Amino acid sequence: MKKAWVMVMVALLCVTAVLAGCGNTGGSRQQTQGTPPENNAGGKPAEQAKPVKLQIGLLKLTSSAPIFIAMEKGYFKEENIEVTPQWFEAAQPIAVATASGSVEVGATGITASLYNMIAGGQKLLIVADKGREQKGYSSSSLLVHKDSQIQSIKDLKGKKIGVTQTGSTFHYMAGRLLEKHGLSLSDVEITPLGKLNAMNDTLKSKQVDAILTAEPNISYILNEGYGKVIANVGDEIDYQISAIFFSQKFADDKDAAVRFMTAYAKAARYYYDAVLVKKDGQPVPGANYDEVIDIIAKYTDQPAELVKQGLPYMDRDGRLLAEDIKTQIDWYFKNKMIEKSIDYKTIVNTELLEEGIKRLGK
Repeated sequence: MKKAWVMVMVALLCVTAVLAGCGNTGGSRQQTQGTPPENNAGGKPAEQAKPVKLQIGLLKLTSSAPIFIAMEKGYFKEENIEVTPQWFEAAQPIAVATASGSVEVGATGITASLYNMIAGGQKLLIVADKGREQKGYSSSSLLVHKDSQIQSIKDLKGKKIGVTQTGSTFHYMAGRLLEKHGLSLSDVEITPLGKLNAMNDTLKSKQVDAILTAEPNISYILNEGYGKVIANVGDEIDYQISAIFFSQKFADDKDAAVRFMTAYAKAARYYYDAVLVKKDGQPVPGANYDEVIDIIAKYTDQPAELVKQGLPYMDRDGRLLAEDIKTQIDWYFKNKMIEKSIDYKTIVNTELLEEGIKRLGK
C-alpha cells in the first residue's frame, strides 16, 4: 500500500512539472510575438480603427508645421490614417480642390474664394487653426525694396502692392492695413502676381512698390538684402490667416474626422511647446526645438536657419479665432469680393477638434 501511495505521488509531481513546462513555453511564445499593438489616442489598438486614406492640399509654408510634424512623427499613422500631401502654389486653388473632392482636407489661407464657394452652395467647413497673426508673433509682413523711400503704410498711396491673387489672404491684409492707417484699396494699385516666388522676384526687380508675403519668404528677402519690412501684420491686426478645413464628405465621417483632429492637436502641441514658449516675455527654444525646425525645413525646402527667423503663432490645441471669421466675411462682402454674406456659425465646426482634444487628453 505504501509503495502504491509513493507511485501516485511521483505521478502527480511529473504532471505538475509538465504543466509548469507548458506554462513557461506559452510565456516564451508570447514574448516572441512582440508587444501588444500601439494604442491610438482613444486607447484602442490602431489597427482596430477603420483605415482611412486621404489627400491634403497645402503650401510649403512654415504655418503648415503641425501637418508636417504629424506626418513625420507618425501621429496620423497612430490613428490609422494614411495622408498623401498634394502641394499647391497658392491658397485659392486648395479651397477649390477641397470643395470638389480632389482633396479631403485643405490646409491654407482663408480666402474670398473659399467664402464664395460656400455662398454658392458648396460645402466646406473650417475646423482648426493653422496660423494666425498675433502681436509679437507675426508671420506675414509688408515689404518694400531696400532703395524705396516708402517708410510707412501711409506712404503707399498711389503705389503698386503685389499679392498672390485677388481675394487672397494677402489682398485682405493689404486692405485691412490700409484702412487702419486712413487709406483704402482704391488708394493703391493691387497687383496679382500668382505665385509666392513671383512676388520675391517682382520686388527685387522693382516692378511693384511693395508686397505682402509670409515666412520663410520674408527672411529670405531680408537675407538676400533687397527688401525691408515696413509693417508686421500681427502687430497691426489680429487675424486668423489660415486654417484646416474639411470637405463636407470627410467631416460627415465623424470617426475619421475626429481621429484626424486628434493627430493634428497632438502635433500642434508639439509645435507650440518647441517654438512658441516664452521666458520673461520673449520666445525661447523649448523642448524638441531643433527637431521641429529640421522637420519644417525638410517640408518647406528651406535652410533651418531661415526657418528659425519666422515661426508663426498658433493655438496650442489648434483652436480657431472663430470670431475673426465673421470679421473677414463682413470685410470681403463690403469690398464686393464675395457675392453674399454668410453666417459664420454655419461654416465653422469646432466640435470635431474639441472631441479630438478630449481623446488626446491634457
